Amino acid sequence: MTGPLQLTFVSSAQRVADLPASPAEVALVGRSNVGKSSLINALANRKQLARVSNTPGRTQLINLFTLPTGGTVVDLPGYGYASVPTREKAKWGPMIEGYLLGRSSLQALLLLVDGEIGPTKLDSQMIDWVQANDITTVIVATKIDKVKPSKLAGRKQQLAKGCRLHEGDIFWASAAKGTGIDALRSHVLTLLALAD
Repeated sequence: MTGPLQLTFVSSAQRVADLPASPAEVALVGRSNVGKSSLINALANRKQLARVSNTPGRTQLINLFTLPTGGTVVDLPGYGYASVPTREKAKWGPMIEGYLLGRSSLQALLLLVDGEIGPTKLDSQMIDWVQANDITTVIVATKIDKVKPSKLAGRKQQLAKGCRLHEGDIFWASAAKGTGIDALRSHVLTLLALAD
């Protein structure tokens, strides 16, 4: 069993050029309201490390958290619905793209998909984009606790098919219940050790 990630908030930025250097990095991206901040808090076993909101789209900058080893975890703005001005939302695409294509220390992208509803059209577009740009990507199905136990097997099949993956290639997680958090922590640490 892996202990909580000892994450500390470092900085926020709109551009990758404004972020501090990192030896190795893992970033989280997903649709607004998919639970990125909650997942970061679960990985660190801290309630308010990353700001959680009931309003989708509260993460509007690139937020960087560091480990004592120097590796970093990055929370990227969500895509899709968010109750922010369209002008502000229009900046997020270039911000995310600039980060993903311009950050040389990025080891892998954790692409979060809502386990209750499966991949949306926007998720599918994001999967296509990261594959086209050869970005190492790990699919994490969040909120898996919201799926009824009787429907879980079918939901996993549907979600995996929608992501064009095998069920075993997806991390199934619940920040609320702690399901799958240990396995994901171990994987994040393995990814961050790649640059050692």
